[in-house]
Amino acid sequence: MKDSTETDAISGSLNLLSTLLDSELPSVRNFKGKWSLARVKLTQLQTHLTDFSAEFPNASTSNPLSLHLLHSISQTLNDAVSLSKTCQPETLPNGKLKTQSDLDSLLATLDRHVSDCDILFRSGLLLENSVSVSVSKREAIRSESRSLITRLQIGSPESKASAMDSLLGLLQEDDKNVTIAVAQGVVPVLVRLLDSSPSETKEKTVAAISKISTVESAKSVLLAEGLLLLNHLLRVLDSGSGFAIEKACIALRALSLTKENARAIGSRGGISSLLEICQAGTPGAQASAAAVLRNLAAFEEIRVNFVEENAVVVLIALASSGTAVARENAVGCLSNLTNSGSSEEADGLLNLRVMVVKEGGVECLKNYWDSGNQIQSLEVAVEMLRHLAESDPIGEVLVGEGFVQRLVGVLNCEVLAVRIAAVRAVYALGLNSGRARKEMGELGCVLGLIKMLDGKGVEEKEASAMALSVLLMHPANRRIFRKDERGVVSAVHLLNPSLQGLDKKYPVSLLALLVHSKSCRKQMVAAGACVHTQKLVEMDVPGSKKLLESLGRGKIWGVFARP
Repeated sequence: MKDSTETDAISGSLNLLSTLLDSELPSVRNFKGKWSLARVKLTQLQTHLTDFSAEFPNASTSNPLSLHLLHSISQTLNDAVSLSKTCQPETLPNGKLKTQSDLDSLLATLDRHVSDCDILFRSGLLLENSVSVSVSKREAIRSESRSLITRLQIGSPESKASAMDSLLGLLQEDDKNVTIAVAQGVVPVLVRLLDSSPSETKEKTVAAISKISTVESAKSVLLAEGLLLLNHLLRVLDSGSGFAIEKACIALRALSLTKENARAIGSRGGISSLLEICQAGTPGAQASAAAVLRNLAAFEEIRVNFVEENAVVVLIALASSGTAVARENAVGCLSNLTNSGSSEEADGLLNLRVMVVKEGGVECLKNYWDSGNQIQSLEVAVEMLRHLAESDPIGEVLVGEGFVQRLVGVLNCEVLAVRIAAVRAVYALGLNSGRARKEMGELGCVLGLIKMLDGKGVEEKEASAMALSVLLMHPANRRIFRKDERGVVSAVHLLNPSLQGLDKKYPVSLLALLVHSKSCRKQMVAAGACVHTQKLVEMDVPGSKKLLESLGRGKIWGVFARP
């Protein structure tokens, strides 16, 4: 049975609609054009109420949304009857301007009621509340999500604010709740709320979006909102509270991973805003802003914006004095900025690296490295060292500042990503510096790298072959390598074409430095180097033809030496 209060609201509203459409509106003499628009809305509303009564005969007051909406409609229709009567005499009792303003307000309210009815019917909440069944917890969350999403779209600002509080609680409770709410369509509703909500509700909306951005499976839905969401969040950076700014940065961190969004942030002044936050924001906002900048710096075409905004100075300052997370993100950003990537602008990259050094980047890197961070957080520092070392003059500065010792110190750490980063830095530092090659050999680097040739992952094997291919340019390091029986055999195994994903030019280069040693050449041949190298020649691997010739000459001379 339908609740009598609800039934009265529906029947009362339908009676008022009949009165308006059949009796009052035909007698109106003023603002006939506006009243014609009102008639269209009133007719739509009449259809909705009739459908409500017919399609949901068992809907009860267990759904307060429907009851609240019906009461609001009834009040609006009473106001419409009164206003229509004031427009019937030739002389308007309340004056033209006042009456016109009241009529415009009525039209807006009627439009909102029609929209709210559409939303409520499409939500499925009326149908849910007409049947009492036991449901699983997951289905209960779905139902609650639909209810909250509907409440965010209809009713008063106070009602929407209350729904937002409830939604935030639901999202914070469990990441699975986030996934369910996103599947029910919460993201487009939240984005629309950023357009017109009061500031407090808008801040909570940003907080909800930031929470969604931290759940991997939901990021694609946020990305689908495109520039509309991006522009809203960028405006928050310039005018929001500290709380809202931090939440907006968290969301932007997820959105800034695509080149299109990175380009949009750079062209809309986002980098300038983020740098200001790095200087004057709350500690949490600084860390989050630096994380966004770190993502942006990975795109080469955006780096010019960093230079224009004098970002290096700000980032070095943050890397020297921020929270642990802020410092890591700032160093990570500097690392990305100095990464060569595939850039053809060698002069511009060198200038940027020199700028980092001149502004105190080496001292900053040294302090960060030595500050007792957890080993995982050193990855960004090792990467920054590698990128700076790729420029010859800077590499010599780094060697002089004691970074060889620091690098060797993390070369054998247990964190794979840090270990691989360190090995690649050994390659970069040793490539143009004989002093670095000598020091690294003396500090035991060669033996550690030989072990890594047998590492579990292809990336680790390749990195160690890279590093050894430069370290063995130093004669003393070749002697160290030859003393370890595993070295040559492990390097030969890397030549095997069946080992996919490993750049063969590095083990080829490594072995080429050893092939003139008779004992090493014998080891290579015994381990199958000739067969592998022949296949690499057919694959046009650089250096393989020369290596094969050297291996072949060794065989010939061996034949000639026999009695």
